[in-house]
Amino acid sequence: MHIGPSGAARLLGDIGDIRRFASRAHFASWNGTAPIDASSGDNNRHRLSRAGNRRINRALHIMAIVQLRHDTEGRRCYRRRLAAGKTPMEALRALKRRLSDVVYRQMLADAKQLETGPGGHAGATLTSSAADPTPMIDTSDKSLPGPAERQPKATLMITT
Repeated sequence: MHIGPSGAARLLGDIGDIRRFASRAHFASWNGTAPIDASSGDNNRHRLSRAGNRRINRALHIMAIVQLRHDTEGRRCYRRRLAAGKTPMEALRALKRRLSDVVYRQMLADAKQLETGPGGHAGATLTSSAADPTPMIDTSDKSLPGPAERQPKATLMITT
């Protein structure tokens, strides 16, 4: 899955902490890619939701259209849905839901990778100076010997 910088910024900005969503289904419901039952009689159909975060839904829609324009797994998934008798809109809805799940899974993996330790820093341990209430002072913490001496500026001589 590829996404441009503006789409990635939109996802990160609007979603925030992905861990606030209990599941991928909750995330899909929030972004409007969860299918809504539109069945009637013996005809079982689902349609796109008009609810949810429209900006995230639009970012997922753009991702889906880009997937369709190139030879990707998303395009193959879309064509499998069409071959199974789905309408183009139903196949697009399924692709958007699939992309929603991919975004959820990737952002969850990234959030787990960036989890912080007890000192508030990634990789901090109970014995690190970041978590120690009285950190050890090393040479970088010592004060400097005094103010720097001013160096005379070179003058530019112009001859005509």
